[in-house]
Amino acid sequence: MSSSPVAHTLVSVNDTPTRPSRDEALKAVRTLLAWAGDDPDREGLKDTPKRVVDAYAEWFEGYDADPGKELSRTFEDVQGYDDMVLLREIEVESHCEHHMAPFLGKAYVAYMPDEKVVGISKLARVVEIFSKRLQTQEVLTNQIAEAIESHLAPKGTAILIDAEHQCMTTRGVHHRHVSTITTRFTGAFKDDPALMDRFLRLARG
Repeated sequence: MSSSPVAHTLVSVNDTPTRPSRDEALKAVRTLLAWAGDDPDREGLKDTPKRVVDAYAEWFEGYDADPGKELSRTFEDVQGYDDMVLLREIEVESHCEHHMAPFLGKAYVAYMPDEKVVGISKLARVVEIFSKRLQTQEVLTNQIAEAIESHLAPKGTAILIDAEHQCMTTRGVHHRHVSTITTRFTGAFKDDPALMDRFLRLARG
């Protein structure tokens, strides 16, 4: 008896996920449309696979970006500035890795410079890069903090994300307007309750 064919995997020799072709992605969307009970060939759906694949390319462009590169250009001339740098209400647009449903909200990012500062737009870009991947909010919060810690070596980092998850509002328990808050504090923010409280007061306005 002949052996069964070896199943194809999505892992290459260096353990990096291998991305399917665009044509394979288009076919996958057609399959989902048919599975949902509709006709992929009807007029209104003919171009839907293309639109979905294009949307996925935008929603998940964070896989092709390097947050470390964004934080690599730093400045050491801070002229004695030794207080926190805080960005409020950075837009978070991400997708839950469990249901691939969006979660939307705001991020509040602060750090206490030691010897290096970075352009403030770069901090927002780091949030965007990690957000544009399949995520959990808890991991997203940690990733942002760890990237800042690794590349800026600050005295401390504080991250707060407040988001609503559509996997909770449009399916399952169907509870609307319930937000999830996650935080991560390192260094001075973790060790000094007064500094942590100051960050939270400034972040929440």
